[in-house]
Amino acid sequence: MPRAMTSTRRDLWLFWLLALLILASGLGLRDPWPADEPRFALAARQMLDSGQWLFPHRGSELYSDKPPLFMWIQAALLWLTGQLRIAFLLPSLLAALGTLWCVLDLGRRLWTPRVGVLAGYATLLAFQFTFQAKRAQIDPLVVFWITLSCYGLLRHLLRGPDWRMWTLGWAAAGLGTITKGVGVLALLMLLPAALAALRGWPGVRMHARDRRFWLGPLAFLVACGVWLVPMLVAALGDGSAAYRAYVDDILLRQTVTRYANSWHHGQPWWYFIEVALTTWLPTVLALPWAIPAWRRRLRRRDARYLLPLAWVLLVFVFFSIPSGKRDMYILPALPMLALALAPLLPGLLRRPNPQRLLLAFTALLSLGALGAGLAMLLGNPGFERQFLDGRDPGIASGLAWMFCAIGAFGLGALLWFGRRRAAHALLATLTALWVLYSLVGTVLLNDGSSSRGLMRDVGAAIGARAQLGLVGWREQQLLMADRPAVDFGFKRPPAAQFTDGVRWQQAAPAARWLLVEQGDGLPACVDRTRARDMGLANGRRWWLLDGQATAACGRRPVSSPPAKDSER
Repeated sequence: MPRAMTSTRRDLWLFWLLALLILASGLGLRDPWPADEPRFALAARQMLDSGQWLFPHRGSELYSDKPPLFMWIQAALLWLTGQLRIAFLLPSLLAALGTLWCVLDLGRRLWTPRVGVLAGYATLLAFQFTFQAKRAQIDPLVVFWITLSCYGLLRHLLRGPDWRMWTLGWAAAGLGTITKGVGVLALLMLLPAALAALRGWPGVRMHARDRRFWLGPLAFLVACGVWLVPMLVAALGDGSAAYRAYVDDILLRQTVTRYANSWHHGQPWWYFIEVALTTWLPTVLALPWAIPAWRRRLRRRDARYLLPLAWVLLVFVFFSIPSGKRDMYILPALPMLALALAPLLPGLLRRPNPQRLLLAFTALLSLGALGAGLAMLLGNPGFERQFLDGRDPGIASGLAWMFCAIGAFGLGALLWFGRRRAAHALLATLTALWVLYSLVGTVLLNDGSSSRGLMRDVGAAIGARAQLGLVGWREQQLLMADRPAVDFGFKRPPAAQFTDGVRWQQAAPAARWLLVEQGDGLPACVDRTRARDMGLANGRRWWLLDGQATAACGRRPVSSPPAKDSER
């Protein structure tokens, strides 16, 4: 076997080994954390328990913020594994691995196998990609569908005609749309492709006159209809106001209205530039050399660069228009940026200035982690407090030693690999960072972040036979409760929840307890001498009330603090 082929195969196996190590480490060691993770896991578990798959629920209320595809997958994996701690994270892990495969294979087909591997590394090592891949939010699955759509479209547009890939690209965009509405953005790839074809760029063909062109739009509609058609039939056939409100919210307010008139997460237009330059490190460190190189290749009319780069620019423009912005919105653009960057990396990594920049970045990262660990060990209260809000103070030393280990490993990698192999030192440091964070950091933080500690203490306080009601609750309290808990709505004003909760409790005061978020303070009717302070969890103080603590509340009006928004 030729040496070059052996080296390529070894590099490919090493990449997938490191990708699995980084992305899968810590699987099954923690519970869902806010924001979003407990919400989706709760809806998935309720789907499995109730058999109601078309309409996700959050407790007793319909949940209309997101389509249910992500929750379907979580519920199916929960049924398959029987372990919530594993099932809730598996969709993100599988989606991240799928995204990496798409980028790697596309780089191999458009350039060389080595370029494909480098495109995979450029995606994997970006902080935002790995961080989100280790979270159970919808975004990693959306990134996969969008990347798969771009994969199919680019194979058809640049190496076609390939009508199977064309159909796959449209179908993936449809599945992305019923995962999160922005999945349709993958089809923006057709705009630079059409422009390049009209201007006669070599190698770009739309094949629009072929009747098979319409297989794509048809596949998109079929994919969207997997959920949309049965949902509309069931919701409109039911005729109730709750289901009509669900349809209006998920199809209009959460899409068109949210884009045109965002009601939270306001940011300036340049916000995503700032996000990319910080959370896409270290990949974006190559941009000072990549931008001039891209300009030269575009002058040579190389469509392999035009299509992914133009698409990335369109994604940035699309998300920069509305005032409401969150950092993960632009994550789908990262794989295509990495794909366009990868062919330049072999030359860049041999140049001294990029090597020096990687060395400096690795050194700063290592020294920063070491400094954070030492600050916690030496008792810097301001720094330590950021990690301990509502958590066991005993975890501070464990986190401190974790930071010290990351920093020491990074400095050791710099010494071992030397200045000529800065990329190897960076790869080793980032691998150590993610593995230690997954195996140590998340385990230490889990009780406080997931509300498992709070709900364990609540269960012990009220006894095994008692019933529990939740007022002003968040999804993690209902999810982590050790028994079926009663809720009184989620979006309703806390005072209305409390009133209904007291009514429920007073029907059997000896057996029923209320867990209440303090908010602006407990109602004046509560007997404070009977209320149990359960401490802080997720930045909120919680009180446990027995029937005697709320005995007077049924006879007095309860003031209403502002209702909470479902998004955080």
